[in-house]
Amino acid sequence: MKRIFAAIVLWGLLLPAVWGQATPLQQAEELYRQGKFSAALSLYENELKNTPNDPYVYYNIGNCYFKMGSKGLAAANYYRAFRLAPRDADIRHNLTLALESGGERLVPAGIPTVLHQAFFYLSYTEIQGLLYILLWLFCTLASIWLVKRKLGRLVVTSAGLLLLCGGWFYLRHSLESEELAVVASPVAEIRSGPGTNFPASASVAQGHLIVVQDAKDDWYEVIVKSQGIKGWVAKDTVERI
Repeated sequence: MKRIFAAIVLWGLLLPAVWGQATPLQQAEELYRQGKFSAALSLYENELKNTPNDPYVYYNIGNCYFKMGSKGLAAANYYRAFRLAPRDADIRHNLTLALESGGERLVPAGIPTVLHQAFFYLSYTEIQGLLYILLWLFCTLASIWLVKRKLGRLVVTSAGLLLLCGGWFYLRHSLESEELAVVASPVAEIRSGPGTNFPASASVAQGHLIVVQDAKDDWYEVIVKSQGIKGWVAKDTVERI
């Protein structure tokens, strides 16, 4: 009886300490508030190993890089967060800010912001799930119509929704298939070939989005869509998304 009582007392002393212990994320947040961005970044990146698909860990990593002046790396991590949680206003705002600091735009010129927000309202995975649901619904309704000749209007409606969602998914899939990267160094030189012996035709500032098309040795063949430039950049000047 004495041993049981002693164990209860021991747990009573230890539990408050255990409950009061800050998690790694809480520790990272506290370090960030104290302005210790490098230390906070280390904790966030370590947490990413346990939660590789958490958009808010990417978001906080982006915040750390932004505060440290690495706006290209900040943009890359904001973009990773944006892909996972496109409806989050803070993620969209910070991504826009990081891109604009390098002369880039999240919303292409000529595209209304509202339309862009609607197009990216759902994540790629959510659209894929919605497409499967609509396909199942159409097949179910079509089967009922074939057997009982009922629910014809619902069949037509579900078919229309399925086609719309299919088109949306196709367009998003095309974008998701692009190998995106962000210029991480202060300036990336665009060369006509994969090497410093090739002349530089242009330079792109930190934070610019580029599309990677090919790789050779220490070089990427890329397209800078916003400037209509194509060429080769050194791998160590960009961050793949």
